[in-house]
Amino acid sequence: MPVSSGAMAGVWSVLGEVRTTAELQHLGFAWVGIDAQHGHHDDRSIREALALRRERRTTVVVRVAANEPMLIGRALDAGADGVIVPLVQDAKDAARAVEAAHYPPRGVRSWGPLARPGEQGGLENQPRPHCAVMIETASALHQADEIARIPDLDQLFVGPFDLSIALGREVDDLLGDFSEDAPLPTVVRACRAAGITAGAFAGSADRAKVLRRHGFTWVAVTTDAALLRLGAAASVADW
Repeated sequence: MPVSSGAMAGVWSVLGEVRTTAELQHLGFAWVGIDAQHGHHDDRSIREALALRRERRTTVVVRVAANEPMLIGRALDAGADGVIVPLVQDAKDAARAVEAAHYPPRGVRSWGPLARPGEQGGLENQPRPHCAVMIETASALHQADEIARIPDLDQLFVGPFDLSIALGREVDDLLGDFSEDAPLPTVVRACRAAGITAGAFAGSADRAKVLRRHGFTWVAVTTDAALLRLGAAASVADW
């Protein structure tokens, strides 16, 4: 499905439980991120969760485990609307991610959708994939402008925890730095100049608000595990 360029609050799926992941699409979030890098998701859980989709009102993207064409293609074949590719170091890495997400002549993705028989349609019926690459290393940060200008790249997605580690800073110090040449304003500025979306992982409502202040519009506000804790705490408090 088309991905909106407006502000979109997302939820991050880490538990790897198929029905929980499917249910996240009906809770009011604009998008769901399935984490196959640091979450409990694997190829099977991604396929099974996406097979449960009956409506496509909520965008679903997969953070693949690595910048590998096979992993990117499998996630899209399973029915994901897009991918978030981790540990991109430079523009060449970003270009490889975009090529892996697109069919020829734009890219190198091979044909093989995993939809149920009769639902595949032809190549002309396949939606354009959303491709985001992560800015989470010092190398990627320093080349953010060049990376953002890769044709058909849709988004730079900041992993603030890994980026803070790479820069030798505390994550909340990184988030709180609004100076002109600070890391997060640098990424947002690169996205705006290239006409693409600035995304980031927050993990909490407070951090999501800070990221919104920076200008990030695609923000993973919380996780499925955190939602369980919040719901449990609210239920016990009302008992």
